[in-house]
This record gives sequence, C-alpha cells and structure tokens, in this order.
Amino acid sequence: MDISSYVLLSQEQALRRRLDVAANNLANMNTVGFKREKPVFREYVEQGETTVTPDARKTSYVLDYGAVHDASAGGFQLTDNPLDVMIEGPGYLSVEAPGGGTAYTRAGYIKVLQSGELATAGGQKVLGEGGKPISVPPESAGRLSISPDGSVIGPDGPLGRITVTVFNEANLDPRGDGMMNGREGRELSAAETSLKSGGVEGSNVNAIVETTDMVEILRAYQTSMNLNESMSDLRKKAIDRLGRVG
Repeated sequence: MDISSYVLLSQEQALRRRLDVAANNLANMNTVGFKREKPVFREYVEQGETTVTPDARKTSYVLDYGAVHDASAGGFQLTDNPLDVMIEGPGYLSVEAPGGGTAYTRAGYIKVLQSGELATAGGQKVLGEGGKPISVPPESAGRLSISPDGSVIGPDGPLGRITVTVFNEANLDPRGDGMMNGREGRELSAAETSLKSGGVEGSNVNAIVETTDMVEILRAYQTSMNLNESMSDLRKKAIDRLGRVG
C-alpha cells in the first residue's frame, strides 16, 4: 500500500468517527439533558526522507483528537412535577454514582426515595451542599418545592440546597449511563445558581443538522472511495506499461 492509500485510509477512519458521533446524537435526540457531541480532528504531518523532491516529503494524515460537547441549552419540557428542574445556564447536578463516587447530569427528573432522600429517575441520590444527600421527612414528601437557587423547601422551611457544579467541558467524560465523570469542577453558590422547576431540559440535538451532516459524511466517503479506485487503476496501467516495456 502506498502513501496515498494510507492518507485516504486516515480520512475514511475520521469519517467513520464522524458518522458514529452523528448517529449517537440522533439516537439521543429525545434523551433529557443530552448534549450533542462534535468530533475534533487534527492534522498529523509525517516527514519522509526517501522521496525524490523535497516538497513531497511531508505527508499529511487525519487523526481523531476526541469529541467535545455542545454546551448550548436544550428546550424546557414542562412536566408539572414541582421537583423536576432545569439548570438555566452552565453546570450539572451532582449525584451518587453507581458503585461509588460522584457523577454529574443535566437530566433533572427528581423524586423522593422511600428512604427519604431526593434522587434522580434512575435512583441515584441527588447531592446537596457538602456532597451530602438531601433528606426529606416523610410528612413533607408530598409538599416540596424547589426555589431558583436550588433550595428544597418543605412546609416547615428549607431542607437543603441542590448544588450545581460547573466544569471546563474538556474535563467531562461520558460514563455511558447518561451521566458524566468530571474533573476540576466548581460548585456554584446560591447567588450563582438558577434552576427552573416544574420541567426538565430536553436534548439540544437538532435532527436536521445531524441528518445533513450524515449526508455530507456519506458523500465525502464516496469521494474518497472514488479517489482510491482511480489511484488503483493508475497503478494497474503503470504496471501494465512497464511489463510491455520489459
């Protein structure tokens, strides 16, 4: 395989990565709190020493550099549950991760467990200030409200405050269960927090954008395949002519 084939192969691998990301975005367009991903690629230049002309010694390849999240907000979806919340602005809710530790999510479905703690729809306990679960007395479970600063209000007053943690998006990694692992986050104060109760944040995936992107990926792949076939034909013709000269 010559250098041109390796270059085309690197491009086709990048296109495959783009297709996987676009397909995952489309699959999660109805997932509450989902943030679409955008793949990031970079150029890798290899310096060769055996080419005839100096200008041909640099070979440019495409390398997958990872993916970043589109942090733009999704639309507000009314649920009429006073405990459901949408974060207005950046940040994530802190929850107890399955198996221990802390995970982060923007899916604001919140309920009260039988044990009395606030939890997400998946049963992960929502963490408040100090990284501790928020406990609700049994007699207050059906009479709760959440204020814009995250305070959980019962009939007898505040019971705790749901905290919001902000990150550099590059420090967030998907866990595969709808939540994120985060590094170097900062917990927002009550004055910095803004929650909207009574609904949740929808996905920020735009189906038209993702479908258009998939069409562009398909066309780019077809172009790459056509170039590969053209170069293969040129090699065959060259070999055939060299055989006749010999």
